[in-house]
Amino acid sequence: MIQVAGKEETLRRAVARGEVRVNPTTLAMIEEGSLPKGDVLAVARVAGIMAAKNTPKLIPLCHPVRLTSIELEFGLDQEKGKVLIEARVAAVDRTGVEMEAMTAVAAAALTVYDMVKGVDRLAVIGKLRLVAKSGGKSGDFWREGEDEDVSGSYFNR
Repeated sequence: MIQVAGKEETLRRAVARGEVRVNPTTLAMIEEGSLPKGDVLAVARVAGIMAAKNTPKLIPLCHPVRLTSIELEFGLDQEKGKVLIEARVAAVDRTGVEMEAMTAVAAAALTVYDMVKGVDRLAVIGKLRLVAKSGGKSGDFWREGEDEDVSGSYFNR
């Protein structure tokens, strides 16, 4: 682990996104809540929150941070056949929360996959990425080309 004791505690936020591509029938079942394993998005939300809280146990050399907020949102893109996942994580600490946000998305995506695999063996997890971060010495970051400038909507609250 790197030394962070000398760093200043600041509000740190991160946004990550990912997606799970499924067939149209599966997407309709997710929307209707008719999959055999139950409410996919509710379970995936809990999985993402739990994963963010446990990131240092899952990712070697990742510092534990005092998380103050974990939010997961989902969108269903009927046209492209995708479950869209976004995690927003915040902490007041000496190191950032990028890994917590990305771990939340990864766990949520894996949960969606697990819950649909019985009806859709062709489901694919993809495009996991950090979208934005703020706080700390390195300053703010926002990935160009994203659909929405989350730095304006999330970081200015």
